[in-house]
Amino acid sequence: MFAKPFEKPVRVWVGLGFPRQLNNVIDAYQMLMDWNGNSPEQKAAIRACKAALCGDVDTETARGVFVAFAKKKDILVEDELVPPQIAARTDSHV
Repeated sequence: MFAKPFEKPVRVWVGLGFPRQLNNVIDAYQMLMDWNGNSPEQKAAIRACKAALCGDVDTETARGVFVAFAKKKDILVEDELVPPQIAARTDSHV
């Protein structure tokens, strides 16, 4: 049950807008299990991570499903370092 590292880490916003770096499937799985929710995207990401941990799918497949979950929940850190909800408030005052 050894998880190879992702080719590129995934960063997500957690808590009050703090970035968290996920380096492998175990990190992603742990984050998903701690996530308060029960959406179809979360369930798919959990299944993908479990399959990667068992060796049924490759690490990058699980990463892709996790990234889709993070995008859907608007927690994926892209290139900017401002949490989406703060950016939206800033843009509305300009």
